Amino acid sequence: MPTRQKRPSIFNALALTSVLLALLAYLGFNALAGRYGIENQRTMQARLVELQVKDKSLDVEIDRFQRRIALFDPARLDPDILTERARSLLGMAKPGQVIVQLSNGNLN
Repeated sequence: MPTRQKRPSIFNALALTSVLLALLAYLGFNALAGRYGIENQRTMQARLVELQVKDKSLDVEIDRFQRRIALFDPARLDPDILTERARSLLGMAKPGQVIVQLSNGNLN
């Protein structure tokens, strides 16, 4: 009994080629214009610089607050600050001193 070999269908080859071309187009588009693509790299770099500047300014602010908190350490209490705060809270002053009252009573 002779056997007849089936020729491969051209539609299978075309379908595979079109699927691979579509995948290639999808990957290429995302490499250029996707969320992490080449075009958005400049935007991300600018945002990184902006966040680094903000980080440095927040570090300066944290250092400033840490210095102010260290002044109220009971082991290292500065007598000048203590008398200033006491006079401010009690509303007392020496003659010849100029008093500036703030609305909330806090000295910044």
